[in-house]
Amino acid sequence: MEGDTLSGLGNGTQVDNKVLQTFQKSFGQVQNILDQNRLLINEINQNHESKIPDNLSRNVGLIRELNNNIRRVVDLYADLSGSFTKSMEASSEGDSAGTLRSDGKAGQKRIRPG
Repeated sequence: MEGDTLSGLGNGTQVDNKVLQTFQKSFGQVQNILDQNRLLINEINQNHESKIPDNLSRNVGLIRELNNNIRRVVDLYADLSGSFTKSMEASSEGDSAGTLRSDGKAGQKRIRPG
């Protein structure tokens, strides 16, 4: 990204390069897990369609792995949400005008006519 910042997130806040890298890393992890899940689901479906007892019993472990992967994705998104909230709060604390208050409403610094 140009200038190591991403600006224009709706209220003029800036996200530094470190935060952006964290988001990219987390989204990469999520994508990898979702790709694994797609493969697991395909294998589960094939095993189910085969109706072979060994394949059906293997599905128990595959479904457990799928569930664990889903939990990991939920945890990653929760961490991302928390990181994003913290970065927006830190960014708005450094911004004296045009901030987003904790109640979600935009606040403007009042400029008095001189």
